[in-house]
Amino acid sequence: MKPILIVRDLTTRLKIGQDIWTIVDHIGFSLYSGKTLALVGESGCGKSMTALSLMRILPRPPALPPTGEVLYQGNNLLTISEKEMRRIRGAKIAMIFQDPMSALNPVYTIGSQLVEVAELHLGLYGAAAWDRAGEALEAVGIPASEERLKAYPHQLSGGLKQRVMIAMALMCEPDVLIADEPTTALDVTIQAQVLELIRSLQRKNGMALLLITHDMGVVAEMADDVIVMYVAQGIERGEIEHLFENPAHPYTIGLFRSRPSLENRRGKLQPIPGQVPHFRHIPSGCRFHPRCPYVMAKCRHGPVPDFVIQHPSHVAKCWLYDGSKESQERWEHPDEKKND
Repeated sequence: MKPILIVRDLTTRLKIGQDIWTIVDHIGFSLYSGKTLALVGESGCGKSMTALSLMRILPRPPALPPTGEVLYQGNNLLTISEKEMRRIRGAKIAMIFQDPMSALNPVYTIGSQLVEVAELHLGLYGAAAWDRAGEALEAVGIPASEERLKAYPHQLSGGLKQRVMIAMALMCEPDVLIADEPTTALDVTIQAQVLELIRSLQRKNGMALLLITHDMGVVAEMADDVIVMYVAQGIERGEIEHLFENPAHPYTIGLFRSRPSLENRRGKLQPIPGQVPHFRHIPSGCRFHPRCPYVMAKCRHGPVPDFVIQHPSHVAKCWLYDGSKESQERWEHPDEKKND
């Protein structure tokens, strides 16, 4: 299957004063029609910055122009003009933002904001644009669409605002949908409804989905492939069944151990020790080594290559898999203090 979108060595930096911070560090992946790729990691690891870099909507300054390649229909989206990108953004590649309350303009009605999309990308005006906006609301399960079009964002519940954001993103039937924490701040029932809505619309339209989340339960339910991010890097990637059955990187293992489960209802959760480092103070070597119970001397310096984990598509940036005797012994005898 030919990918819809190919990302190679995507790198984004911020310049604040005299300091330059790398917030997306040589990320690469491909998105396929009807498939879902999940970006997973703690808050502050660069997931949303990756999405904003793809869409070219990071403010400049402080953001420097992203480097690498984002290939769509033979064009590198990082090098085309802003006018060309504006035709693609929202029409062919759409995004559901993390907080619908801040993404929707509070002083305009829902209808006027949807109509703007119809005018800009579909060439519809007047009654035709208004009708298309109503159809978009009905497609995402919002009843009484005529009334909702006249409402302002503050008059809608969190779940309805999230559905409006989905309707806006899908009005033009995009090839690629980026969903940045689409269920944040929603209760469990509404979360399930929103996820099922995105999944059903993906099946109907055949779009590729890039799902950004820190919820491993959502990943298990939605994703076909996973990239685990830590401090701007993709440190483990693989198909969902391989990564969930055999998490390899100590950080990924820590993510699984720190989440509640039915099997561990009475057991003690094992949080990952320490904090995600600030981009101003990125550790040398493996970026996870200050928090890792398996840390070795070679983890502290130099770049860490990708090592294949059983299946060719499953790789991890971790020296534990270099096949050396030292790594094998360290795997068998971790630092117990860091696991407490």
